[in-house]
Formats: sequence, structure tokens, C-alpha cells
Amino acid sequence: MKGNEKLIEVLNDLLADELTAINQYMVHAEICENWGYEKLHKAIEKQAFDEMHHAEWLIKRILFLDGIPIVSNLKQITIGKTVPDIIGNDMEAEQSAVRAYNNAIKLAQEVGDQATADLLTDILKMEENHIDWAEQQKAQIEQMGLQNYLVNQR
Repeated sequence: MKGNEKLIEVLNDLLADELTAINQYMVHAEICENWGYEKLHKAIEKQAFDEMHHAEWLIKRILFLDGIPIVSNLKQITIGKTVPDIIGNDMEAEQSAVRAYNNAIKLAQEVGDQATADLLTDILKMEENHIDWAEQQKAQIEQMGLQNYLVNQR
């Protein structure tokens, strides 16, 4: 099915965001494992897997719309040097993703592609859950202090 060229371009931009997020999250997960924070490792690794699914779904949709998925573009990766930096950097990436998905949903609706809008809405909800998780971690650090928080991440 021939899709809207502008929408395909936006989907490829979202794909670049997802591929970037996968890399950032995997590095952050491995850093946490290296530091002995197994719970954080698992939580961040799960988010990386979520982003892999998002990338897969975007690739499938781009192909369905007769577009060519561009998987060679990555954006700036921001690696944290501390646990609060890791959580903060990932939260910033998710907030940017939420803005991008909201804009893409509007475009999909404007060009009359409700199926793409629905897919993007599903991904948006998952991205919002990632922000919620990061906000919870930041609140826990604030409430119990970083040292106590980190003890609970082993």
C-alpha cells in the first residue's frame, strides 16, 4: 500500500530515535550490571527490549507503506556517569520521544492513516510508561537518598 511520503519520512525519524534509545539503554543496563545494580540492570534492559519492539513495528509499518526503512541513522547518545545521570538521560530521551510521537500521530491523522496513528499511539503509551518509571526512580532517590536507593538495586 502506497503511504504518504512525509509520514514515511517521520516514521524513519522515529525509527532513528528508537535505534538510538536501544543503544543508550543497553549501555546503561550494562553499566548498572557492572556496578552490581542487578535490579536496575534488568529494568533498563527491559526498556531496551521495548524499544527493539518499537523499532520492529516501525520497520514493518514503513515496509507496509512501501517505504524503505533507514536503519543506519542514529542520533546523539547520552551516556550517564552516575545512576541519577543514567535515569535523567533516559527520561530526557523518553520525553523527546513522547513529543515526537504526539506530532507523528497528528500527521498520520491529517493524512488519513488511522492504522499508523493507532500504532504510534500504542508506542506512545509505552514511552509514557518509561517516563513514569524514571519519575518513580527519581522520587525514590529524593525520598530515601541515593545511597539507600542504590542498596535496594542490588
